[in-house]
Amino acid sequence: MVSQHGDGLTSLALRGPSSVVGTSSSGGRPTGLHSSSRSRRYNRSHSGGSSFIPKNEFPIFSHSGDVEIIVRVATGHENRYLLHRHILTRCSGFFEASTSNEWSRAQAVPELPAPETAGAIEGPSPSGGELARIEDRRDSSDGGGKPGPMVTGQTKKRWRYELDYGAEDNDIPMLVQKEETRNPQPVASSIFGGPPPSHSSSRHAHTKSGSHSFFRSVANLTLSATNPPSLPPPTPEEQDLLRDYDNLFRIMYNYPPCLDGINIADSYVQCKTLLTLADQYDALAVVGPRVDHHMLQFQSRLWKQIAKYPISYLRLGYLARSKVIFQEALIHVVGQWPAGERSIRAALPESVVDIIEDKVDELEETVSRIEARLFRLTLTTRTGERVTPANGYLEWLAVSLFRQWLADNTSPPMPPVPDRRGGGANPRDGAGSRGRVASNGSGSGGSAVNGRAGVHAANGNGTSMQLAAPPPITTLASLGRTYRLLGSAPAAAGSEKGGYLGHDECKRFLKITPDLYTRDNLRKFEKRIEELKAMAREVVRPLMGSGLELEMIHGVGAAGIAYLTCTTVRDRDLPWADD
Repeated sequence: MVSQHGDGLTSLALRGPSSVVGTSSSGGRPTGLHSSSRSRRYNRSHSGGSSFIPKNEFPIFSHSGDVEIIVRVATGHENRYLLHRHILTRCSGFFEASTSNEWSRAQAVPELPAPETAGAIEGPSPSGGELARIEDRRDSSDGGGKPGPMVTGQTKKRWRYELDYGAEDNDIPMLVQKEETRNPQPVASSIFGGPPPSHSSSRHAHTKSGSHSFFRSVANLTLSATNPPSLPPPTPEEQDLLRDYDNLFRIMYNYPPCLDGINIADSYVQCKTLLTLADQYDALAVVGPRVDHHMLQFQSRLWKQIAKYPISYLRLGYLARSKVIFQEALIHVVGQWPAGERSIRAALPESVVDIIEDKVDELEETVSRIEARLFRLTLTTRTGERVTPANGYLEWLAVSLFRQWLADNTSPPMPPVPDRRGGGANPRDGAGSRGRVASNGSGSGGSAVNGRAGVHAANGNGTSMQLAAPPPITTLASLGRTYRLLGSAPAAAGSEKGGYLGHDECKRFLKITPDLYTRDNLRKFEKRIEELKAMAREVVRPLMGSGLELEMIHGVGAAGIAYLTCTTVRDRDLPWADD
C-alpha cells in the first residue's frame, strides 16, 4: 500500500516478510523508513548480540583455507591455523607428501560462503537454521529453480593436522593427519544462531551436517584468538615450541619471523630451533634465507660470536644455506683442526666433514712448502757467497740461531729418553717412584700408569723400565702461532712481548762465546738476524691472508687469533652447490 504525504514524498507500507524499495515521486530519494529497515536488516545479530563475519587473512583464511593445523601444548595453550594446501606444498616437502593421493586423509566439506554472501544471510527463524535458508534459495521457484548467488552446494577437500608428541619420552613432536571426530554441536552454539533444522527428507542430511561442522570449526579458529580461555601460563619450552611453529608458517606466507633483534645469543638459539623445525618438515629452502637475513643484521657482533663458537655457527650456516656464515665458521674450524673434530662429526653430515678435511689438506700442503723455504733461508757475504764458518763465522751463527728457533717452534717436543738402567726406581724420584711405578703385591708384573715423563712398568724380574710415550702431534693451531709470529710487523717481531729473537736473546747467545761478545759484534749480529726476519716475512706472506669478515673489519690479528685463517672457500666448495 502506497500513501502520499503532504510534502510530496511517497511512503512505503511493508506487507509480509518481503522488503520493498521505495523511491520519491519527485526526486527519487529513498525514504527514511526504507533506510532504517535496511539498516536493521543488515545489522541483525547472528550470534546472540553482535554481528560476525569471518576474516580471510593469516593465520585463519576462513573462506579459502583448506588445511587446518592445531599446535597444542600440555598446558592447554594452542595455536590454530587455517592455511592453503598449495602454499604449504610449495614450501614444505612434508606437506607435499602427506597431502598427496597416497597419504592424504582429506575430508570433503562444503565451501564457506563468500564474505558478501555471509553478510546477507538473514537472522534465525522459527522454522529452521541458517543452512536451510541458504539451500532453500536453490529450490525456490524464483528464477526457475536455478541456483542463486548465495548457494553453497560446492565442496572441497580439507586436511586436518594436530601436533602429536608420540608414545616415548624421546619422540619428536610431529604434525600428523587426523580426521574430524567431534560430533556436531547444536546450531544454537553456532556463530549464526538458531535451533537445529528439522528435515523431512534425508537428501541434504549429510551435506548440512558437514557444512555446519566446517562452519563451526572456522568460527572456533577465528574466535580462539579473541577469547582465550583461562589457562596456566605456558612453560618456556612450550613458548619456544609455539613460537617456532608460528615463525615457520609466518615465513611460508612471507611474513617476517618473530626473532630477537637485540641479543645475538638469544637470536642464535631461536634461529637454531627454527631451522631444526624447518629441517624436520623439509622447508629449509624457504626458512633458511630468512634466518640468514636476520643473523647478518648483527654484522660485527656476529663475526665475534662465530670466532667464539665456530662449530655451532658452522651447523647454523649449513642449515640456513648461508654462504657468509658457513664460510666464516669453516675458516675458523680449519685453522684449529683437529680441535672439535668429534663434535663436528656428530653434528654435521659427512659431506661437510669431507669439505673440512679437503681444506685442511690444502692448508697443510701450503704450510709444508713454506716451511721448506724457511729452512733454506741463508745470508750471503759481500761477494755474494753463502755464509759458512770459514768466510763469515758471525753471520753463520746468526743463520744457525734462526734455524734452531724455527725447528724448535715447528716440530713437536722430543719424546722422553727411555730409562735403560736396571734395578729399582730412579733414586731422584724420592721414596719409590712416587706413584709412577705400579706393581702388584708380589712385585712380579703389574699395571702401567701414564706419567708426564713417559710410562713406567714393572717387568717380570721386578726391575723398572720406562716406555717412551708417543710423540705429540703438531697441529695446525700450534703451527699457526709460529707463522703468525714470523709474518708479524718488524716492531712486533722484535719486541720482548710476543716477539722472537730480540735483543736479549741475541745478547745471551753471544755471551756463550765470550771472545765474540763485543758491542760491535752484537750490533752486527742483530742486524743480520733482522735480515733473516725480513726474508722470512716475505716467505710466509701467503699464510697471512685471511678470508674472515672479522679481520677485514678489525684488522689482521686484531681479534687475537693465533691460528691460520688463509683458507679460501669458493662457491663450488659449499655443500649445497650441487643441489
